[in-house]
Formats: sequence, structure tokens, C-alpha cells
Amino acid sequence: MLALPPAIPSCTMRLSYLDFDYSEDDQGISTWDAMASVTAQRLPALLAEITLVLNWAQQQFGPQRGPLEEDSLWDYDLQSLAEGSAPALPLHYAQDSSQIILSAPPDPQARYTLTLTLSGHAAFAQAFQAHFGLDTE
Repeated sequence: MLALPPAIPSCTMRLSYLDFDYSEDDQGISTWDAMASVTAQRLPALLAEITLVLNWAQQQFGPQRGPLEEDSLWDYDLQSLAEGSAPALPLHYAQDSSQIILSAPPDPQARYTLTLTLSGHAAFAQAFQAHFGLDTE
């Protein structure tokens, strides 16, 4: 298994790879969806940015993560796809080590598309939006 070092939290970091789209449902749950497609060479930078976001959420609201329909405050989904014949990149965020763990090395010739979705109730949504300077329009 490969592990990336934890990202250092920063209130002033501007996200370079993740461009979030915002939506809100009838129950007041806010959702931010981001998709980024990069070559294998740029994958570490994208993973570091995703780690930064998830580390912030985990540090601020960690124990309150889980299915929102079970009254948790926030949750996330992280997915990977590969273009061409390369397999999807098996990855997951390890909360205990604050790292994204890759179960296999990326194909150096592949292009990877990662999606990150964060959802949360009002307290999480307001803090996330303020910390990362996101627009809800």
C-alpha cells in the first residue's frame, strides 16, 4: 500500500484542482461535488488537495461523520475512474492516519478522474463554505 503524507491544514489555501458545485435539497442538506481529471504525474497534487479538504472536515467535525439520514452532521464520497484500459485507482481516506491510501500504484501512462462529494447539515455547510471560500450561488 502507498500512503501520501497528510496535508497541512491552512485557512488561506486556495484549491487548485477541486472546483466545487453546490446544491441543497428540501431538507436543508448542502452538497458540494468536485471532479478533477489529471495525468498520473499530477495525481499526487490532486490527492494532497483532497487530503487537505478531508483532514479539515475530520478535524473539525470528525466524530459526527456518517449517513446524514441517521442524523450525522456530514459525510463524503471519494471515487476514482481511469481513462482507457487502465483500471480505476483503488483508494480510500484513512481517518486514523489522515492520509489517502492507494492500494496499488497508478499507471504512469493513465489519466485519472477523481470525484469528491461532501454533504452536510447547516453547521458543517457554513464552516466548510467559509473555510474554503466557496460560493453557494
